Amino acid sequence: MSEQESIETRVANAKQRISDYADASLADYQRISLAIHDKPEYSNYEFFASETLSNKLKEEGFDVTLGVADHRTGFEAVYRTGKPGPVVVFLAEYDALPGVGHGCGHSVFGPNSSLAAASLKQVIDEFGGELRVYGTPGEEGGENGSAKGSFVKDGFFDDVDIALCAHPHAGGNYLSSRNLACQPIDIEFHGKASHAAATPEQGINALDGVIQTFNSINALRQHLPKDVRVHGIITDGGLQPNVVPDYAKAKFYLRSASVPGLLSLRKKVDNIVAGAALATGATGTVTPYQNQVDNMIPTPLFDEVWQRNAEALGQVVEPTEQDKVSFGSSDVGNVSQVVPTIQPMFSISPEKLGGHNEKVAAAAASPFGLESIRWSSKALAYTALDVIVNPELLERIKEQHAARVKTQEADVAKVI
Repeated sequence: MSEQESIETRVANAKQRISDYADASLADYQRISLAIHDKPEYSNYEFFASETLSNKLKEEGFDVTLGVADHRTGFEAVYRTGKPGPVVVFLAEYDALPGVGHGCGHSVFGPNSSLAAASLKQVIDEFGGELRVYGTPGEEGGENGSAKGSFVKDGFFDDVDIALCAHPHAGGNYLSSRNLACQPIDIEFHGKASHAAATPEQGINALDGVIQTFNSINALRQHLPKDVRVHGIITDGGLQPNVVPDYAKAKFYLRSASVPGLLSLRKKVDNIVAGAALATGATGTVTPYQNQVDNMIPTPLFDEVWQRNAEALGQVVEPTEQDKVSFGSSDVGNVSQVVPTIQPMFSISPEKLGGHNEKVAAAAASPFGLESIRWSSKALAYTALDVIVNPELLERIKEQHAARVKTQEADVAKVI
């Protein structure tokens, strides 16, 4: 038997052990998924989900640290083989959406990634390296949201070779694709209160500053590229009609298909706010209120490994234009900016149900949705193993990722 045949046999045997462990442990992770589903928690308040997943990973033999990266519901779970090899991270999400609960399927997401890591742990000592699960709160945004940005800034990916996760999807399996970078901002105006009827000339109307900003952004829209989105709400417009508002506030999402496009858009909005302040006499400020969400940089070679494993497990992967932009945002993009990352979509429903709605939430707790954890966790674990045992493949994945990041960095330099 040649050395290559020997490696292939070892990998095949390891995948069988991974599969056996995932099958034997599936019911536990399905119960966790249902428990998280039935107790939806929002960004910075995912106490039950974080504790439940991290406790399970402790049982699996991982060393767990809670409250990492300045996120009280974040965690890091680590298993070290003590042998040289790649550092592999599985990303776990578990936050819900206000009003629709787990209408994005994150009750399945966290358990799926955790089972993948636990299954791979059963064989990793044979091959070397290190496994980690990062529990990353607030993917949907909100209070102290988009935690992956904090994990990146705090150095949690500095020694990482690859990162993996798979996102639940209602209707079909798809490869990772580009999405929109997003900067959530507060726009605030401060003016001067006065009686609106008796002495209006003594007041400075902060609400006028916000309204001017909205009108100017609406005018700007006709001159923006088709892959740019701006949308906002007024959260504070004053207290009484007979008092000139001395304070007004709006929240906006600035989105673009790339970080360079986002930086360019931010400059335009800054100018609009400055202009509205000049026109009204109020003081205007623009402040990001959570981590910026960067766009996803796909690494097709990495996704190809996942696709082969998904198809070997009997799944159909729909054709995907990986550089076509999907009009949503995810902080997995922040991770993809610094290490090769995949986030394919795996089906939790045989029907297309859209996103962020009650039907998707129901699908996440359905027999079909819960059963999807079986094959999806295996596909992630198999994919990580294939990269771990093939240094040449890992190097090619890193080279492709670096080239794609470099292209974007050149575009950023043109904007700054």
